[in-house]
Amino acid sequence: MSGSSLHGAEFGELDDASASAYQHAVLLGRFVRAEIASALGVTEQEAGRVEEALTTLRLLRPMPGRPDELVPVSPDAAAADLVGPTEAEIREMQQSVTGVKTQMLALLPAYFENRRRRNQTEAFDVVSDVGVLQAMLDECGARCRNEVLTAMPGGSRNAKRMDAARPKALDRLRRGVGIKHLYQHTVRSDLATADYVRAITGEGAEVRTTDEVIDRMVVYDREVAFLPEQHVEGRFPGAIVVREPTLVAFLCKVYDHMWAGATPFTPGGEDATDIADDLKRSIIRLMAQGHKDEMVARRLGMSVRTCRRHIARIMEEMESTSRFQTGVNVALYGLLGADFSPSGAAAGEIAGEIAGLGTS
Repeated sequence: MSGSSLHGAEFGELDDASASAYQHAVLLGRFVRAEIASALGVTEQEAGRVEEALTTLRLLRPMPGRPDELVPVSPDAAAADLVGPTEAEIREMQQSVTGVKTQMLALLPAYFENRRRRNQTEAFDVVSDVGVLQAMLDECGARCRNEVLTAMPGGSRNAKRMDAARPKALDRLRRGVGIKHLYQHTVRSDLATADYVRAITGEGAEVRTTDEVIDRMVVYDREVAFLPEQHVEGRFPGAIVVREPTLVAFLCKVYDHMWAGATPFTPGGEDATDIADDLKRSIIRLMAQGHKDEMVARRLGMSVRTCRRHIARIMEEMESTSRFQTGVNVALYGLLGADFSPSGAAAGEIAGEIAGLGTS
C-alpha cells in the first residue's frame, strides 16, 4: 500500500467562496485572479487562496501550451482525476483482502477436523492392552499429588492383587496423597479386602461400602479418570482414559454422590446389623423392580447362591411361604419405602412383581 491517506482532508474542501469562484470561472471560460476578486468582492489575496483550493481539487488546470492560464474543468473529470488513483488503490486492496480471506477460509474445514481429532486425542484414550493400562495406572499413581478416588464393584477381591496394591497405596498415603475406596457391602466378609482396608485406613485412607456401585472408576487428582471398556468380547477389557475437564468433573460429582450415601468400613468396627438391613432393602428393591436372582446377585456383588440364601432369609423373616406372600408382606409393612414403591401401587401389584421372578 502506498503512503497516500484516504481521508477527505487530503483532497481539500470546496467552501462557498471557492464554489462561487468556480462558477464565475466557468462563465468567463478561465480563471483570472483580479476578475474573480472583483466579482466576489474579495481581496486578490483571498482570490489567490480560492485559486489554490480549486487547483487542488482539480477544478482548475493549466491550459495546454499556456501554463500560466487556468481554465475550469468539469466536476466529473476533476473528480476522476482527483480520486481515481485512490479508488484504484482501494480496489486493489479489496482484491487483496478478498484473496487473503479466500485462502484463509479454505483452511477452515481442515482446522475444525484436526481440532476435533486433537481434542479427541487429548481428551480420550482407549487403552486395550492390559499391560500398557497397568503401566499408565502406575505412572498416574506415582505422579498423583492430592487424591485418588476409586470405585470397585463386586464382592471378594483377589488376594494376590490386594497384596500387590497395599505397598503402592501406603506409599501414596505417606506422600500426603489422600485415598478414597468405594466398595460394595459384600466385600466386608472378604478376608483379603479386610486386611488391605485395615492396613491403609491405619495410614489415613478412607473406605466406604454401599449396596451398588455403578462401575469401576479410578480418578487421579480429579484430572484424569479411568473407566472400563464396554462390550468387549474375546479378551480382557481395557480402559478409557478421560482427561476432558468437564467430563472428569461430572464423574467426580457422581463419585461424590455415591460416597455421601455409603457407609464407612473399618474392619471389626462396623455395625453388621445396619449393613445387613441395607443389603436386605437392596435385595427387596431389585426384586420388586423385576430382576431375576442372577441379576440381583450381580448388581450387589455376591454369588447367586448367597443371594438366594438372603432371599430365603427375607422370606423367613417375613413369615412367608412363597414369593407372592413375601411381596404382599413387603408392601404391607412398607419395607421398600416411598423411594421404591410405585406411586399408588396396590400391595398385590408389588407382590406380583416379586412372585413372578424365576428362580432358575
